[in-house]
Amino acid sequence: MFLGAGAGSLAMQPLLTQGQNGKTALSLTGDSAAAQTASALKFTPVKGPMPLAIDGMDRAKQLADYGQYKVVDDVVLPENYSYQIIASWGDPVGDSRFGYNNDYLSFVETGSNEGFLVVNHEYISALPWTQTFEQVVGKSLPFEAVQAAVGAAGEDGVNAFALPDGDALKTQIATVCEEALVDLGLSVISIRKDGSGRWVRTNSNADRRITGVSGLKDGRYLKTTGPAVAVFTKTQGSGYLDNLGDRIIGTFNNCSGGTTPWGTVLSAEENIQDFVPEAVHADGTSFDPGKKAFVIDKEGVNGTGNVFGLAANKYGWIVEVDPSNPNDYGTKHTWIGRYRHEAVGVRAEAGKKLAFYSGCDRRGGHVYKFVSNGTVGNPTDKANSRLLADGMLYAAKFNPDGTGRWIALKADTPVNPDLPSVHGGGMITLPNPDRSAGGIVKVEEDAAIAAYTQQFKTLGDLYQGTPAEKQGAILIDAHFAANAAGATCTARPEDTDVAPNGSLFIAFTSGAPSSSDGSPDARVFKGPNGETTYEYGWVMRLDEAGNDPAAMTFRWENFATGGEPSEGGLGFANPDNIEIDANGNIWIVTDMSSDKHNKAIPSRIDAEGKPVSLSDLRGLFGNNSIWYIPTSGPNAGEAYLFGYGPMDSEMTGPFFTKDQTTLFLSAQHPGEIGGVRKDMAAEMRQFAMKTVDGQEFIQTREVPIGSNWPGKGANQPPKPSVMAVRRIDGSSLT
Repeated sequence: MFLGAGAGSLAMQPLLTQGQNGKTALSLTGDSAAAQTASALKFTPVKGPMPLAIDGMDRAKQLADYGQYKVVDDVVLPENYSYQIIASWGDPVGDSRFGYNNDYLSFVETGSNEGFLVVNHEYISALPWTQTFEQVVGKSLPFEAVQAAVGAAGEDGVNAFALPDGDALKTQIATVCEEALVDLGLSVISIRKDGSGRWVRTNSNADRRITGVSGLKDGRYLKTTGPAVAVFTKTQGSGYLDNLGDRIIGTFNNCSGGTTPWGTVLSAEENIQDFVPEAVHADGTSFDPGKKAFVIDKEGVNGTGNVFGLAANKYGWIVEVDPSNPNDYGTKHTWIGRYRHEAVGVRAEAGKKLAFYSGCDRRGGHVYKFVSNGTVGNPTDKANSRLLADGMLYAAKFNPDGTGRWIALKADTPVNPDLPSVHGGGMITLPNPDRSAGGIVKVEEDAAIAAYTQQFKTLGDLYQGTPAEKQGAILIDAHFAANAAGATCTARPEDTDVAPNGSLFIAFTSGAPSSSDGSPDARVFKGPNGETTYEYGWVMRLDEAGNDPAAMTFRWENFATGGEPSEGGLGFANPDNIEIDANGNIWIVTDMSSDKHNKAIPSRIDAEGKPVSLSDLRGLFGNNSIWYIPTSGPNAGEAYLFGYGPMDSEMTGPFFTKDQTTLFLSAQHPGEIGGVRKDMAAEMRQFAMKTVDGQEFIQTREVPIGSNWPGKGANQPPKPSVMAVRRIDGSSLT
């Protein structure tokens, strides 16, 4: 289960040692002696709602101990660990406020026990945000008026962009959208550890917000590099132009990210399709803003770029920020590609090419690698940022036998898409063969691929403009260009992290299909029992040929598999962010959909007599959680529950201080489904659980309704927040 059949491959042998009890141990630090040392856990695992193999309980004890369970609306950690809130939504930051739905965070240390905490803010959870905005922020917004207008307009929403300036509804929508976009982007805050061991904010002159509307009114535009600039600066084209050239208004949908050795932070723009049109024309220009109208409902506050006429092709990038420079509001490096970015794994080694790894977090998304043309000198030199302006973007081709290669996304790359039938959902999306119309088409018949490749021989045939503009257009349309080039559709690749020995770890959150986006290659992404649409996800390990960041081939193998232990999983569902500690151990936080948390499952057979789907079975797993997987010693490859988050929340952005005594974490969207927890409301629900050996039993579970975290008092507003986790005695967490 830990490393699978590929563990014996010659390419892997230099990194593997044999642990105790016949388990395979893996040294991610390159220290084989460390890998051979028995590692004892430093914490007593938290008891979750699901029996685990590591509990060591016989069936009778599992039935007795797990017959009842109580969920707590809090961050639950092992005994002798505590957390401290550092910043919450609405707290002052510079001339603005700490944003909403904090995701990835980075701690860039500037001295002993001090530095900059850089935090992403991803999206708006409509219910708790609208319920508590005035209470938290101190402003009143015209929610009722815009909700009524959206309701009257129907499911397509309101095209506020088309309304005349001065129109009352347009003004109201702009007011709501501006505040929503202010709550997205990034927060930069300076902190230090005081004498008592607590982290305190120091409010330096570099503390600032980079928001979704930076530049709209304040002149704080974001900058750009790379080939897409040739498209941004066009004065005429097939689609919509914002006439701002290479300047960009804001950044939003900032999900995960990465940190460079030279002290900059990388922020990944992910689900931009909720805010602006994703599809583009063949010349890389945007569709009209009216293609993504404004909508506010229980699902979210979406289409927020519509009223401001934002050019959609300027969103979906990686943003680099130097937290120590108070005048830096971010640079979007277009060589890294435009898609639903989730994270950045950074590999910067002296004398070698710079490599950035990222995943497109969609069903059927790809894994990408940017390789610089120049080489890294000193990995800590901030001049390395210049390497991001010149290189090549590649997409991964995974073969079922554990090998793979990188496909360049450039004009002369052959068009050679995979057949729809090899995907779990039987469909692939491709650039629309009617290139004058732009956008994409769904292809469900294998026979259609032959006609497509007859019409288009290379990626250059699909895109229009000068050579520079074509390259820019390919990068702007990276996901669909990669589909056309034959890159492997995968299982929602989220975090990408590089271990000290160069191994890349990729969290694939879910292998379920989507009727709109696509699905993973069923030959590659299989569950522990051969399932080809497997919901619970995997963590994969990828090693470049010759351990070279610029290699064009690689080997891969599954490192950990989610799911119920009775079915061959490790006990978690939907791995999202990962972190590798100083000892090479893997930490995972999960991202189950909020509406699935603790959803009652009184029977595994539904009302129609069919088995409950894996997706709906996620209620068994409780709240989103934090897991620890040792990579050496007798416990190698086992997953241990370190904690779980508040109601309806997602634990995100784990990041260790260099001395390993603090783990920074974000708790995103508490109360997303239940809103404010009223009068400490809770209810009893039943769950058809299984023991580790597969015996079904009914668990009665007490589940809070809504959230009051982090205040935890009755009727207090749920607020996304960033925290510092420490051992009470101040010693190393790892």
